[in-house]
Amino acid sequence: MHTVVVGTSGVTASDVLAVARGGARIELSDEAVAALAAAREIVDALAAKPEPVYGVSTGFGALATRHISPELRAQLQRNIVRSHAAGMGPRVEREVVRALMFLRLKTVCSGHTGVRPEVAQTMADVLNAGITPVVHEYGSLGCSGDLAPLSHCALTLMGEGDAEGPDGVVRPAGELLAEAGITPVELREKEGLALLNGTDGMLGMLVMALADLEKLYKSADVAAALSLEALLGTDKVLAPELHAIRPHPGQSASAANMLAVLKGSELTGHHQDDAPRVQDAYSVRCAPQVAGAGRDTLAHARTVAERELASAVDNPVVLPDGRVESNGNFHGAPVAYVLDFLAIAAADLGSIAERRTDRLLDKNRSHGLPPFLADDAGVDSGLMIAQYTQAALVSEMKRLAVPASADSIPSSAMQEDHVSMGWSAARKLRTAVDNLTRIVAIELYAATRAIELREGLTPAPASRAVIDAVRAAGVQGPGPDRFLAPDLEAADAFVRAGGVVAAVEPVTGPLA
Repeated sequence: MHTVVVGTSGVTASDVLAVARGGARIELSDEAVAALAAAREIVDALAAKPEPVYGVSTGFGALATRHISPELRAQLQRNIVRSHAAGMGPRVEREVVRALMFLRLKTVCSGHTGVRPEVAQTMADVLNAGITPVVHEYGSLGCSGDLAPLSHCALTLMGEGDAEGPDGVVRPAGELLAEAGITPVELREKEGLALLNGTDGMLGMLVMALADLEKLYKSADVAAALSLEALLGTDKVLAPELHAIRPHPGQSASAANMLAVLKGSELTGHHQDDAPRVQDAYSVRCAPQVAGAGRDTLAHARTVAERELASAVDNPVVLPDGRVESNGNFHGAPVAYVLDFLAIAAADLGSIAERRTDRLLDKNRSHGLPPFLADDAGVDSGLMIAQYTQAALVSEMKRLAVPASADSIPSSAMQEDHVSMGWSAARKLRTAVDNLTRIVAIELYAATRAIELREGLTPAPASRAVIDAVRAAGVQGPGPDRFLAPDLEAADAFVRAGGVVAAVEPVTGPLA
């Protein structure tokens, strides 16, 4: 099994994916253990002084004015975890919780939090044992970090609350720790606070969304190329020299992908045949511009994610010179913004894909294809309602594109009077990515059927490879009406698993 070693300088996106989705084991580097011990010495020294230090010997948030006596400090740390574990609603996905815990461990190992090495090791042990805390949908405002979600994770470390075992069954966390031979932690000064103060949930979801969207944008380029081909459009608009004079990198990459897919097609270039048209519709001609803008948004979001992965987000933090200072680095704005940007870009990509599907189904605009790609239009409805489903998904995508980060609801008696709502931005982006996958799958389904209905014209070799792979995946071709939902589910599974890219690249070479 793959092992990820956590040091003091952050982790990579690949590390997050390996732990969250691949079940990779985690080890702490010697450097991290040494940094943890050194920072803890500083916290212990401050705890022994009579002067109050926030997070070490005081209350939290609006209650920070109270100095806490030594005999109450362990109780204080337990209480902050218990009281902040106040989430509600459905459970969030296992991969999200694993990313959340792993990224908190990453910050703990930076040596800036003052947490003891044994606490960090327990975090790694819980992940390695396949124990997943129960974390709920609602509870984070994305400032002071993802407080409620992280609190539910910290509660598991204490042997309290509920968690999912490696068998997928939810049970009391104490039972699961005992079976795995893990001793629950007894939190000391600052440790409860350090386990809660991070942007880890929203960052984990950003990293996973970036991985999914990178694959989806390639799949969307392929689906757009097949739609252009099925509509007898022209590939001249994809020429590199046209995109070089508007040098957005994503646009050039999308155009290059489409051009590679269409190489050798007998269907393109017939736009001047029976029903001459000077130009293809925007949804066809501007496909690289829309998908390319989304790709450039992905690139910006990836930069933000990389910076955050290299960050140590906590409050207060232990600095190399021994100071423990309060700060505002837990504010989720940088991550929240790009999560919202991605939802906007995904909505627009879904919208233009649906317009191409609608064009394929309309006999007045499809240039010779049967109405709704039906076998016997009137008796058969063809893909009429598949487009309805796609339109419903697009409509929801537009609602999900409304930014969460533009909102703020003050909390903690106005101490935390401006929050990022980054967790909410991440949750809606996950739904948007799921919807976009289905939208691309429906366009692909329609485009492959439409190409097969173009008798006498040979599609591009790459297009043929996609059609063959889709059919092998259980998505049926043209014919009389049948129960359509299973075909759509099969198309969705094909796109979700990366089948589009896997089918094309042996013909085209690696897509951009």
